[in-house]
Amino acid sequence: MSLISYLTRIHFADGVVEEALAAELGQLGIDRPLIVTDKGVAAAGLLERVEDALPAPMTPVVFEGSPTKPSEAVAVTLAELYQDRACDGLIALGGGTIIDLAKIVALLVSHHGPLGAFAAGGGRLGLIRDVLPPVIAIPTTAGSGAEAVGGTGVALANGQTLRLNSPYLIPKVAICDPTLTLSLPRALTAGTGMDALTHCIETFVATAYNPPADGIALDGIARAARYLERAVQDGRDLTARREMMAAALDGALALQKGLGGVHAISHALGALEGYQLHHGTLNAVLLPYMLDYNAPAVGDRYAAIRRAMGLRRRADLADGLLRLTRRLGLPTSLGELGIDLAAVERAAPQAEHDPASRTNPRRVRRDDYVALMRAAL
Repeated sequence: MSLISYLTRIHFADGVVEEALAAELGQLGIDRPLIVTDKGVAAAGLLERVEDALPAPMTPVVFEGSPTKPSEAVAVTLAELYQDRACDGLIALGGGTIIDLAKIVALLVSHHGPLGAFAAGGGRLGLIRDVLPPVIAIPTTAGSGAEAVGGTGVALANGQTLRLNSPYLIPKVAICDPTLTLSLPRALTAGTGMDALTHCIETFVATAYNPPADGIALDGIARAARYLERAVQDGRDLTARREMMAAALDGALALQKGLGGVHAISHALGALEGYQLHHGTLNAVLLPYMLDYNAPAVGDRYAAIRRAMGLRRRADLADGLLRLTRRLGLPTSLGELGIDLAAVERAAPQAEHDPASRTNPRRVRRDDYVALMRAAL
């Protein structure tokens, strides 16, 4: 059996995409899907594979874009396409950006008003109702976890970034097929893998009480620690790819517990205009610094993480993660990503007020975020 039911319906197995699509499209009542994907996924032959799996005579509407992050402009265009072509569901085939974009399109075609109306505050998130068209998420990376979470972010037309979180934004079905990640480039494998590992670590130390999420997060940490380097070294290693997709899913399933300061900073820096920053790579750079900062407030949680990662009992966890990032060939400083002091000053207030900061185990104020980012330069 490939089916897992936890927050949503999840098919997980090698080569399961064809079987799962055949089972789910009819059950969800999708006759004319809008497939949202990107040019890299299409060039790798994955779009053709999904199209071939659709039952005859189903003819999908296809969008192949290259968005670096979900934007209101692209989402509005896709919502118009969805309505003009009488679509009745979405298939998101790609990484976290593509899956998040599909969630925003589903919101736009089922709710009235501009996206800005859903901005946090004043209970406005309650405006998201259980009327969204079905979204089938098919991840082609192993990191974001967007296939099993109700959170998403979108760049508004006014330059602000809107972050939304609702159980109704969780895709109705996730199809996790590790064979779809075999052609993922080395750098993306490393960056998305560190995103998955960061999700698991941050959720495990987050302040909310959720024992099931803790167990899931520890499982993801162990899998990523054992298989991430293997996946980077040999992208055709199906066992490593499978285990990293499982680690990414673990991180997604544990996310209901909350995140922490690493993601608060990554969200803030990622929203700055003029930068093209990979979210997972940002997390990899920032994680050691936040681990050191949080150390006085985590009790025995780091000991559990060390055990899951197979580290020595007295090993420096932050140093171990820094060394892992180096071995993966990723940058280890914000300066290497082109971030300067001006960017740090702009991002710090946004990080302080980011929802991820609320469940960080130690209170982080604006000046603390400035100090953390300066140390990471």
